[in-house]
Amino acid sequence: MRFGVRNFALICSVLGLSLTSVAAELKRETIAAFDRYVAATEARINSEECPTGTFLYVDGQPSDAMNGSYVKLRSGEVLVEKRETKNPGASSDVPGGMIHHWVGIVFIPRATLAQVLPIVRDYDRRAELYKPEVIASHMISRQGDDYRFFLRLYEKRFTTVVFNSEYVSHWGKVDSEKAYSHCISKKIAEVKDPDRPDGEEWPVGHGRGYLWRLNTYWRFEEKDGGVYMQCEAVALTRDIPIVLRWLLKPLVTRIPSESLNRALSQTRTAVLEERKAANE
Repeated sequence: MRFGVRNFALICSVLGLSLTSVAAELKRETIAAFDRYVAATEARINSEECPTGTFLYVDGQPSDAMNGSYVKLRSGEVLVEKRETKNPGASSDVPGGMIHHWVGIVFIPRATLAQVLPIVRDYDRRAELYKPEVIASHMISRQGDDYRFFLRLYEKRFTTVVFNSEYVSHWGKVDSEKAYSHCISKKIAEVKDPDRPDGEEWPVGHGRGYLWRLNTYWRFEEKDGGVYMQCEAVALTRDIPIVLRWLLKPLVTRIPSESLNRALSQTRTAVLEERKAANE
């Protein structure tokens, strides 16, 4: 059994490394298909971020499942699920690329929105909060509830890759207990040499295609003696060549889920640690 597992891992590594040697280019038709998918997804999101909307995704589950989800959340679990927007004219099956769409939620006990939101809005601290996937961060500008910020992203799976990325984030409130943020990528450029993160970048849309777009939609609701924090992520990456797809696609599609789980857990930890420090 161990021999089989080791050989399977070796095969994955070899095939994964073969993927790194193949350049990818973001095509216009890929961008157009992704934009249609995002537009359909945001139409649903906007309808939920209103007084009559289903603000947390677990509230839209059947009664037994919803109750079970809340029990898991209040016991400390992080819930992450794959999502897919199905709409006429919009599909997750895009030419030349792959859409990764996930939603996750976590409960932060004994927290308030007043404690959580300043931490999440502190874009200068993202590299501190989200190690090792964020290795540098700073806010570029702010106008009211609109922010622009920079993140240097790091990922090591089949190979090491570093991205310089910029985002715009808009914040809003449904009421005194519910807040949300839409964070949209405006630039994602792969660094040519990951050992020199400040070095030369590939032009946007060129490189190895491990990340072309990344949008995150955050929601925060204060209830049950704490804050529920939800993040829905929609990312665009290169497609996988057919000869490798059967083996690598399950591995590649798992990466966004793991990253989302980690980001929610790290944010909860940061809030709890800051509250603890304030009480000492």
